[in-house]
Amino acid sequence: MPEYFIFADIIGIIAFTISGFLIAIKNNLDILGILIASTLTALGGGIIRDAILSAPPYAFTYIHPALTLIITIFVAYIFKLYKESSIERKWMFVISDTIGLVAFSITGALLAISAEYNFFGIVILSFITAVGGGVTRDIMINEVPTVLISDFYGSIAVIVALLLGTLNFFNAINEFSIITTALFSVALRLIAYKKGWHLPKLN
Repeated sequence: MPEYFIFADIIGIIAFTISGFLIAIKNNLDILGILIASTLTALGGGIIRDAILSAPPYAFTYIHPALTLIITIFVAYIFKLYKESSIERKWMFVISDTIGLVAFSITGALLAISAEYNFFGIVILSFITAVGGGVTRDIMINEVPTVLISDFYGSIAVIVALLLGTLNFFNAINEFSIITTALFSVALRLIAYKKGWHLPKLN
């Protein structure tokens, strides 16, 4: 397993665990609800991805996904993130969710490239890895999934997949190109959120 894949996976788990934790606090879930919401957000997309790849679930075969999840929840509790003001929690959620989205888009795309999928396959696997956990979480707490109401959410996963697919076509996948793609995608998502950018809608 490439080191940059593991690094991106850990970053994604940390970020999505925090976003799941904050969503659970927002919806007044109990301790078990917080654990379930955080786990679904952080690991759900990867489990769906591995099912598509017909591979043993990565979250169940390596120790660091579960360990990272538990440590992150513990740290979030110790630093009392649940006591932040609603505005602070909102921006903390947006930032952590964006980082998780980009990190998991990258891991999904890299695995699709490793499996020699075509461009379409790279986009689909990247998208599912990035949004699968969040969609599962939102359905569980009876909310409309973010990907359906935030135009520049799912689009970021598609952009990441297209960029990495193009880089792979030119044999330019390396640590530098992956980090550059990640930074660009995070910045684009945060700018889009701040400025309220939306995709065109059909009337």
